[in-house]
Amino acid sequence: MPTEFLPILLTLCSAFLFALGGQMQSRGLGSGTNSRTGTAISICSAALCYWLVAPFMLEPSHFLNSAVFIFVLVGIFRPSLSANLSVAGIRYLGPTLSSTMSSTTPVFGAVLGIWLLGELFNWQIGLGTAGIIGAIVLLSSSKLKLTSDWPVWALFLPIGSALIRALAHVFSKIGMEQIPDPYFVGLVGFSVSAVITVLSLQVKRSSEPIAWKSGSPYWFVCAGSAFASSIFMLNHALLVGQLTVVAPIIATTPIFSILLSIFIFKREQFTLRLLGAICMVVSSVILIALSR
Repeated sequence: MPTEFLPILLTLCSAFLFALGGQMQSRGLGSGTNSRTGTAISICSAALCYWLVAPFMLEPSHFLNSAVFIFVLVGIFRPSLSANLSVAGIRYLGPTLSSTMSSTTPVFGAVLGIWLLGELFNWQIGLGTAGIIGAIVLLSSSKLKLTSDWPVWALFLPIGSALIRALAHVFSKIGMEQIPDPYFVGLVGFSVSAVITVLSLQVKRSSEPIAWKSGSPYWFVCAGSAFASSIFMLNHALLVGQLTVVAPIIATTPIFSILLSIFIFKREQFTLRLLGAICMVVSSVILIALSR
C-alpha cells in the first residue's frame, strides 16, 4: 500500500473503533451503570491496556524529554474535559443538536493545521471536509427539532468540546515531533485522564459501588480497550499524516456508529438518508485521498 494512504487507513480504523467503543458504552449504560462511573471505568481500562504492554513498547527515556508535558496537557483536557462538555451539551441541547455542533471538529482541525502546523490545504481537502460534515448534518436533520427551551450559550458546549479535540490533535502532533511514539502519547494521556477522572469522582462523592456481577461494567472495560486501540491508531495517523487530512476522516465516527447500530446491535433501520450520507462520506474520503 502506498505510504500516502496509510494515515487515511489508520484514521478510518480509528473512527470505527471509536464508534464500537461508543456502542459498548451505550450497552453498559442500558444495563444499569451510571455515566460517570462508566466513563471512569472506560478511561481507566484504556490506561491499563497501555500499561499492560509497557514491558514491550515503553521507552523509559521518553519521560526525560520535555515534550512529555505536552502529552500531560493533552491528557488533562481530553477526554476528561471534552467528555464533560459533550455530556453537558447533550443535557441542554439533546443528543442530535449537540452531535451536529460537535461535527465542527474538522473545521477547527483545518484552521489549526494551517495556522499552527503550516500544513497545506487544497480544494480537495476543503470539499472533502465539507462533504463529511454535510453527511453528519444530513443524518442529524431527520431527528433535529429546534426549540427555544435551551439557552443560546449552551451551543458553545459541544463546540468547545470540538475545539478541545482539535487542539488535542495539534498538541499531540507537535509533541511527536520530539517524541515520535504514538504509544507513548496514548500512555501518558490516558494515565493522566484516569487519575483526573478518579479524583473527580472522589471529590464529588458521586462514585457508587461497581456491580460487577451485573455484567454491565464489563461493557465499559471493552469500550476502554477499543478506545485505547483507536487513540493509538489516531496518533500514528497524526505522526505520518497531516492534521487537515486526519481531522475530517476521524469525524466519520457517527457513520460507523449508525452502521454498527443497524447490522450488529440491531437498534436502527437502514434508510435512504443513511445511504445518501454513506455515499457522501465515501466520495469525500476518496477526494481527500486523491489530494495526496
